[in-house]
Amino acid sequence: MSTSAQSVLNDFRAFLKKIKAYEEAIGLMYWDLRTGAPKKSVEGRSETIGELSGEMFRMSVSERMGEYLNTLGEPETFAGLSEVDRKIVQVSRKEYDRSVKIPPEMYQAYVVLTSKAESVWEEAKHASDFPMFRPYLEQIVKTNLEFIDLWGYEGEKYNTLLDMYEPEMTVDALDRLFGRLRERLVPLVEAISETAQPDITFLDQTFAKEKQQSFGLFILEQMGFDFAAGRLDETVHPFATGLNLGDVRITTRYLERDVVSALFGIIHEGGHALYEQNISPDLAGTPLCTGTSMGIHESQSRFWENVIGRSRPFWSRYFVDLQRTFPGQFNGVAPENFYRAINRVEPSLIRIEADELTYNLHIMIRYELEKALFNGSLQVADLPAAWNEKYNEYLGVRPEQDSVGVLQDVHWSGGSFGYFPSYSLGNMYAAQFTHTMRRELPEMEADVAAGRLLPIKQWLCDKIYRYGKLRDPGELVREITGESLNPDYLVDYLEVKYKNIYRLS
Repeated sequence: MSTSAQSVLNDFRAFLKKIKAYEEAIGLMYWDLRTGAPKKSVEGRSETIGELSGEMFRMSVSERMGEYLNTLGEPETFAGLSEVDRKIVQVSRKEYDRSVKIPPEMYQAYVVLTSKAESVWEEAKHASDFPMFRPYLEQIVKTNLEFIDLWGYEGEKYNTLLDMYEPEMTVDALDRLFGRLRERLVPLVEAISETAQPDITFLDQTFAKEKQQSFGLFILEQMGFDFAAGRLDETVHPFATGLNLGDVRITTRYLERDVVSALFGIIHEGGHALYEQNISPDLAGTPLCTGTSMGIHESQSRFWENVIGRSRPFWSRYFVDLQRTFPGQFNGVAPENFYRAINRVEPSLIRIEADELTYNLHIMIRYELEKALFNGSLQVADLPAAWNEKYNEYLGVRPEQDSVGVLQDVHWSGGSFGYFPSYSLGNMYAAQFTHTMRRELPEMEADVAAGRLLPIKQWLCDKIYRYGKLRDPGELVREITGESLNPDYLVDYLEVKYKNIYRLS
């Protein structure tokens, strides 16, 4: 590489690092807003987040950024870049080409809107008052439609939103994947509904929040979470945020009448955190220092939560620790009974508390509602009724209030449309990765039963985490498993697990 090209590359890297510094500051303020900032701070904090986000956005679409990308994208110069720098240029170019079409003042106003909307959503959820939240959601949907028109789209408008979270994913592809899931999952759910349910009466107790937190921290430590580079806090809706490689924060929600809700929330967000904490330091300060897609990211949270955390070997090892944490509350309960209880299949209203089998139906409901919002066949005002009908159709349950219906998830208040399918895609990726992992780590179940979780974490570090965004999701899946995304692995895994639990032939 010529001296002049190297100089441009160095300046480009420094410019990206400055943008990441803004991103970290914004992320920290967002975390504070969601974890206990005074209520009266929302207005001012939202404006501050908007100002900084606007400045970061202006940098990302500036002439200076365009010049860097043009120079480094010239064939001869690009060919001389390292693998990491070529990927940085490609990722930055894609983001630049999309973002440059959005007026900076429009973007800044949108950030302020969503920052305020998330706090309004929290209040509306608590009051079960959709009309309070409706005007914010209407403006968020309207702005996203305006963004899509500026970005451009192929086929359905919703494709553009899907691509932001799962590159190259389309409605057609997702419809096929979900169709294959429904075809095999619905008969399994129906068969289970006709069998005797596991006993869960021993879960109907009060469990002190402080003890739940203590046990959750213990499990995080067992997973390999680095407490010198992260922390656990409480919030209304669990989330994880990676500020930098040395500061990855997760949150959960504690329910005194539900000992497993917070625990699995912690394990789920802990899976996200392990990904963020173990990206190669070589990628720090670059656009590659994050997960390659939300589907792959969710594969890690869903893997740790379900494949590991809801497994029989896990509780054969850790149930004794749970008993020790809550003295006397699980007397006479065998690990097997606890395992069957936490895997009970029962249609429910709340996605984050849904069993592993019916969970994907929750995602399909949101996916179909989002598609309808963006193809114009559904209006925001009609969402509560449409939501309730979908839940009745897919799960046979109907919300009696919006707090456990259309207001239950935080994502729409932040403008995260196209995000929900990532959860089901994550389940598919996780099952496919697990199939390969079991072959390459033949002692995997014995390790879990012995409390040796670190070999599993190391396998994931080697195969997934360290690469950050260096590998595209499709490329990563093919490298690890030898084939493209295949939903059959998920259904095979679920059939084996739940036929065993419910003793189906």
